[in-house]
Amino acid sequence: RQLLYALLCYNSEEMVFSWSQEEDDAVMARLGRVHERLAAARKLGPALRLMPTTAATTLRKSDPPVVLDGPYAETKEQLLGFYIVDCADLEEALGIAKELGIANPGGAYEVRPLRLFLPGTLPAEAAEQASG
Repeated sequence: RQLLYALLCYNSEEMVFSWSQEEDDAVMARLGRVHERLAAARKLGPALRLMPTTAATTLRKSDPPVVLDGPYAETKEQLLGFYIVDCADLEEALGIAKELGIANPGGAYEVRPLRLFLPGTLPAEAAEQASG
């Protein structure tokens, strides 16, 4: 039985978003090789790089709910993106996270099993914006 795992990518936002275009392209090229292998093995689901936390808005679940600008994360590393992978077990998911970690310096990958996955499709316009 296959299981879905979320690989949550944490890193220093300040460091990652300060990379030159050449540095970013090099990391993405290394990650691209891992992505191609996972896609060919039909293991790779959605993968996203999030915009900086400065673009975030937070909804605090209070009574009444409060909307705030920014994430207000009190950590040195932020959630910068994630992968959804289809794996036989946790060991396989950890192996993929290790492979991605070699391609992408610094930070951490949190590996978390998914309980619910509702695949959807983006309208063509949104998919184009997200990819580029």
